[in-house]
Amino acid sequence: MKVEEYIIEDGSNPYKKWFDSLTSQAAAKVTVAKARLERGNISGIKWFGGIGEYRIDWGPGYRIYLAYDNKNQIVLFGGGTKKKQQSDITAAKKLFKAYKQRKQKKR
Repeated sequence: MKVEEYIIEDGSNPYKKWFDSLTSQAAAKVTVAKARLERGNISGIKWFGGIGEYRIDWGPGYRIYLAYDNKNQIVLFGGGTKKKQQSDITAAKKLFKAYKQRKQKKR
């Protein structure tokens, strides 16, 4: 499965910004989770409103927010922790909406 990070039109990358803020241990856990997604292991994802939440049961409860672009491609929109879950979900939904609109314009 292809996993890519969403790049906003201004060139910023919300997933990378979040990932770069992590401690080395947390970054290692997230890297393992991303590798699992690339191998097609999507069983740990909770879906709601087109957005997926990949839960990492470690530390403060890290999450990766993503969506399917097609059957073989996942787009990463960002991440967070259980504590900020609701605001992270809202942000991911906005990014996903912008992603879909941008993709529609290209057609």
